[in-house]
Amino acid sequence: MQAVGGDPVPCANCIPLRQYPTYGSDIQPADEEGQRPKSLGFSNDSIRRGFVRKVYLILLAQLIATLGLLALLTCDDDVKLYVQESKVLFLLAWVGMLVTLGILTCNEGARRRTPTNFIFLMMFSIAQSFLVSVVACRYAPKEIFMSVVITAVVCLGLTVFALQTRFDFTMMGGMLVSFLLVLLVFGFVTMFVNSSVLSKVFVCLGALLFSFYLVFDTQMMMGGKHRYSISPEEYIFAALNLYMDMVNIFLDILQMIGGSDG
Repeated sequence: MQAVGGDPVPCANCIPLRQYPTYGSDIQPADEEGQRPKSLGFSNDSIRRGFVRKVYLILLAQLIATLGLLALLTCDDDVKLYVQESKVLFLLAWVGMLVTLGILTCNEGARRRTPTNFIFLMMFSIAQSFLVSVVACRYAPKEIFMSVVITAVVCLGLTVFALQTRFDFTMMGGMLVSFLLVLLVFGFVTMFVNSSVLSKVFVCLGALLFSFYLVFDTQMMMGGKHRYSISPEEYIFAALNLYMDMVNIFLDILQMIGGSDG
């Protein structure tokens, strides 16, 4: 667009928004005073607050659904036995979880299109909740309750830490992926070594790694002064990341608390 005098007039619609999977990593050049100029998206406080509010409301609904299904499938001994022995339900939940996770992760159109994104997220949450319940059925209700409480305290503390700390964890994405690959290899090795010590070490390292991931994903969602951030349009992906972090922390804590219910 040209002005009357011939000088170009900037157009806000021409500014490219940051998109996943680059996590909005387009870095603005510094201005003359050494500070990054404000840009469209997370620099707008109202957009950021609305995005964060939407993400946490979706996350709250996911956690309520998971806790409800967990309580329903683990409080009655007959139901627990049926869940443990039902291979068909387990396979359906496992396949459903992988398919919906792949769609939400790889298909940007499905992830951003309403109500398709909510439908796939609901299917993923139900399948994941069932798989969590299958694991929890091996433990006593007291151990499950303790794990839920400890997970809630840990996740709340990590969230507050992520919001208050001046250290930018969004620059640690490559390091966290490397640690995750090492942990997966270590877990594969423990499958062939019958050692309770190695198993305990594995779940402890897993809880620590996903705690870092929770801080990382929280700062990615908050944007602000952090170097990298998720686009405001990626509220489904942000909620999915936080939910998976919390679920993995819960499962690791549950295994650390120990005692199988037999």
